[in-house]
Amino acid sequence: MKVRRCAAGLEVEQGGQWQALSQMPDAVQASLAWLVPLGPDAGVEPLPVSPRSFRDCMLFERHWIQSSRGYARRFMPVAYRLARACEVLTGRPFPAFRPHALARRQPIYYFGNHLSFVPSGTPVSAPSYSKALDYELELGLVLSKPLFNATADEAWRAIGGFVVVNDWTARDVQRPEMQSGMGPQKSKHFLSSMSGTLVTADEVLHRIDTLSAFVEINGQVVSRTSTQDMLFSLGDLLAHLSKDEHLHPGELIATGTLPSGCGMENGHWVKPGDVLRMGIESVGEIVHPIR
Repeated sequence: MKVRRCAAGLEVEQGGQWQALSQMPDAVQASLAWLVPLGPDAGVEPLPVSPRSFRDCMLFERHWIQSSRGYARRFMPVAYRLARACEVLTGRPFPAFRPHALARRQPIYYFGNHLSFVPSGTPVSAPSYSKALDYELELGLVLSKPLFNATADEAWRAIGGFVVVNDWTARDVQRPEMQSGMGPQKSKHFLSSMSGTLVTADEVLHRIDTLSAFVEINGQVVSRTSTQDMLFSLGDLLAHLSKDEHLHPGELIATGTLPSGCGMENGHWVKPGDVLRMGIESVGEIVHPIR
């Protein structure tokens, strides 16, 4: 089922019509109890879920390689030309473009700002300290059950639903922050966005690694991608996150950017006056006018 939040509270889509959750059968209300606002400020914005925390992972190797190549193309043109010549000669990605070896041994992630999410439709602009605003199309999962030292199967069953996530990034600020060894800071924490609807896990979990996705700017499709080729299954990801660490209902975990799901990869950057639209099959869409 699909769920959204409006001024009056949560609504559930039934037969193409939206109905108040409070008017649904007790079993439906109980199954979505984990979506109840989690704090005094939760639910102020019409987000389908007010995340209790936000972890952003890196599950797509192709995104890492392509975005590294795209960064060099825009910000390090001389190095980019040398790296591309090496790639043409060897037929392999330039070594510096490959993900860290740890990314293949275990899921890697960082904590984002769960309080900076805005809903689809919100006008967006670059932060004052950046001239390279970029979008990042991601799949986000929301936990409906607590986890601690979970197996992959237990973790799989704790997924309550999915949303589309846009992990906005100030690209010209990101690299220096990453080189500090402390992870992303102002390059990421200023803004994230979420689809207006959440789809429950029973709708898509059985085909979660075959969903098609797209990015569109001003009505023109600039990227078609999918959720295929994750480095780890979602069950294995959550099992790793729960090792000697308690995970709670309402926490949001994103997969990381889908391949070609950002401007740094596909070469289509947003600018003031544009309208960005992105979506994942059967999950939802995000739309933003760029100011």
